[in-house]
Amino acid sequence: MVIISRNNPTVKELAALKEKKGRRERGTFLAEGEKMVRECVESGLNIVRLAVREDYAGETYSLPVVTLGEDAFRAVCDEKTPQGIAAEVIIPSFPLEAPKKSCLLLDGVSDPANVGAIVRTAVAAGYEEVYLADCADPFSPKSVRASMSGVFFAKLMRGTREEALQALGGVPLIAADMGGENIFTFVPPPLFCLCIGNEGNGLSGEVRSAASHTVRIPMGEHTESLNAAVSAGILMYELKNQRG
Repeated sequence: MVIISRNNPTVKELAALKEKKGRRERGTFLAEGEKMVRECVESGLNIVRLAVREDYAGETYSLPVVTLGEDAFRAVCDEKTPQGIAAEVIIPSFPLEAPKKSCLLLDGVSDPANVGAIVRTAVAAGYEEVYLADCADPFSPKSVRASMSGVFFAKLMRGTREEALQALGGVPLIAADMGGENIFTFVPPPLFCLCIGNEGNGLSGEVRSAASHTVRIPMGEHTESLNAAVSAGILMYELKNQRG
């Protein structure tokens, strides 16, 4: 059976996942495209169902499938040129707890594309535990796309600043701030949490006060700052490099 109408209840359920309210109510998010769906399957996350366009002829991984007409499928997807398959995935939930390795705290990062890009780099650099305090939703379509599957493999722990700092109690916090020590000469402790702040306002007062160290990326005189995701990537890799 092919569902054609945009007003079909199933189409409305899936389309609602583009919004935070819809994701919160269903406890699921949408992963779009063949590569994203394949990597989501490989990650072991719980996939509720696949939505495929009626002309899709690729792999469906023995999962429940809903077949949609072109217009209905376009209504479901956030991508401007959807590839023909999307997966409804249960949002993984992790309790706020102490990290096992060096980790990352995102403090008020508000751009979903930045959140996704930082998570992507964090997974690549070996910072699989990421704390998110008052950040953009990492499971929004923009964030999932920017993460390039990173959100499938990271342990994302969400809560308030107070809750995150409590879980990180005893772990040295390294604050990223323009008034800090040169990252290229800084020697980090064996276990640490790198803290990245809001794009416009930087780190909150609570996180600054709790930080044991502050580091900066030296820049030329004509540059005031770097994009939050770019800064986070440089800092993550350099801190790992300094630890050998």
